[in-house]
Parts: sequence; C-alpha cells; structure tokens
Amino acid sequence: MHPRLICLGMAGLVLAIASACGSSRNTLDQTEAGNRPPPRTSASYVLAQGETVTLAPAVTLKLERVNDSRCKKGAVCVWAGYISYNFVLTNQQGSTSFLLAEDMPGASKAVTRNGLTFTLLGLEPAEPPTPKAAAPDYRVSLRVNISQPS
Repeated sequence: MHPRLICLGMAGLVLAIASACGSSRNTLDQTEAGNRPPPRTSASYVLAQGETVTLAPAVTLKLERVNDSRCKKGAVCVWAGYISYNFVLTNQQGSTSFLLAEDMPGASKAVTRNGLTFTLLGLEPAEPPTPKAAAPDYRVSLRVNISQPS
C-alpha cells in the first residue's frame, strides 16, 4: 500500500488531497533551486448527473442527482422553484451525502465535509427548459477547497 494511503481521519484526507492536487505551476526558479511548488488547495470540476470524479487516492465525489423544480420557461407558476444537487463523498472511512443549492430554503451554496469545502460555481443550462422539452443534460460546476483550520 502506498504510504499516503495509510493516513486516517480528516488530517490524512486533507494531506492526501493536497498531495494529489499538486500544482500545475512550475517556475524556472523553483526548478533550478530544487524546490517543490506549494500544493494546490483548491480545484474546480464540472460534473454531469451520475458522474464521479477522483479528488485524491481513494477519495471520490459523485453528483448523485439533480432536482430541478424551477418554473419552466414560458409557464405561469405560483412560485419560482429551485434547483438542488445531491452529492456523495466517498473515502476509506465510508460515504457521506450532502446537498447544495442556491435559492432553496434551508440549503446552502457551500458546505464543508471531511476537511473539504464544496462551493457551487454554476450550471448548464442556466435557464429551466420549456414545459414540453425533455429534461436537459445538466452540468454542474463546483470548486473544492481544502478547509483551512481556524
């Protein structure tokens, strides 16, 4: 087993993600001096419903479901509705699910789980479909940040 996978708990998860993220920036000065660039503390992802991304070794994030109850384009509605996203975060300790939404009562655009903060950035298509249109293939953009201890 790889030594980075032996770590347990939130600290181990944060270290594994920091290590896996690395940095795409490699300046000449750092290379010549033999210094490693600082690890990235965030990354952005675009997910479709049912899609899974690997955040670090043995750490995945899946967009489980998109729930769009927004008023359809061209329809007359008594309320605006909302769109929400159900995610499942899985690591060696198990799975945890969470919900992200911008305008849904009781929900938030950002949530922190296992030392990571997940923040909605946007969705495609941004407008709800017309009443007779098929459900669109939603794509959700989000940023994952390693939470900084306070």
